[in-house]
Amino acid sequence: MRTVGVEEELLLVDPDTGQPKALSAAVLAHADRDDPGQDVFEKELYRQMLEFATHPQSNMADLGAEIMRCRKEAARHASETGCTVAALATSPLPVSPSISANERYQRMAEQYGIATQEQLVCGCHVHVSVESDEEGVAVLDRLRPWLAVLSALSTNSPFWQGRDTGYASYRNRVWARWPSAGPTELFRSAEQYHRRVADMVATGVILDEAMVYFDARLSARYPTVEIRVADVCLRADTAVLLASLARALVETAARDWRAGRPPLDHSVSLFKLAAWQAARSGLDHDLLDPTTMRPRTPADVLSKLLEHIGDALTDSGDATCVEEAVGKLLRRGNGAREQRRLLERTGSLRDVVIECVQHTQG
Repeated sequence: MRTVGVEEELLLVDPDTGQPKALSAAVLAHADRDDPGQDVFEKELYRQMLEFATHPQSNMADLGAEIMRCRKEAARHASETGCTVAALATSPLPVSPSISANERYQRMAEQYGIATQEQLVCGCHVHVSVESDEEGVAVLDRLRPWLAVLSALSTNSPFWQGRDTGYASYRNRVWARWPSAGPTELFRSAEQYHRRVADMVATGVILDEAMVYFDARLSARYPTVEIRVADVCLRADTAVLLASLARALVETAARDWRAGRPPLDHSVSLFKLAAWQAARSGLDHDLLDPTTMRPRTPADVLSKLLEHIGDALTDSGDATCVEEAVGKLLRRGNGAREQRRLLERTGSLRDVVIECVQHTQG
């Protein structure tokens, strides 16, 4: 059974006004005092953000419980500094991001100018274990068509600087400004993958290997494939669904590789269109079918995904839970739809943030 770990980036906000608060250093200091040597919470590029990482889990119920525990622990530490946490991929309210006191982050601000100042976005990264770099790269080559579908189901950032952007995931579009971000060509071997990464670093355009922001990549720290396309999900059960689908996609890709089935060879140009469409539409309008690259309804595309990974879901024991979770998500909507529905009901972006704080903590 492949293990799965999740990294979530959370927004630190004022519990009364919903305004982002630049208090990550204080929150981390409290977490370190409360639990010396803790390795769960980390600082991010901006002082208005806090990141946590779960431990690798093979059981999805255990993963969901850990995500909720980490979210509640983050909220507890934040409350000691006068703020709280919200699983929002962008701030609905206007904000002036404040870069963390970190030499590397300051170098990024100098190198990338205003693009760095406009990157206050929160994502969810899913790590799925692989047996080797060679298996991992074979998986990366076969994941490419399905990543936009994972992006669509996680969309949770319709607002930016106090306005509706018209996108379900504006985080996706902001993130695309980094020079190394986005879909990739086929690598075909671990050797070619590592050569590509080394060549990119050698250009000097990116600072280091950690800035290779592929939609999915080999982790430099763990024996995992790291899938990086998702917004942080408003509700923890959506994050668990995302992780379940990611594990099944990795397992299916690995089986296809071992069976000698080649990856689909769509162009990067088409993958960019699929990513844009997913960011624009979320689950509310057509997506691009991963196999044909033609528009189909979200329900049809998700049905095709479940068919593609059906054997892996059955073997992991996740099939029934995943099918029910997909149906629930299509009915309820993801974070983007919920945020817009809250604004329509309350008429206030402040109230949107305050209610999303409650959803964050279950």
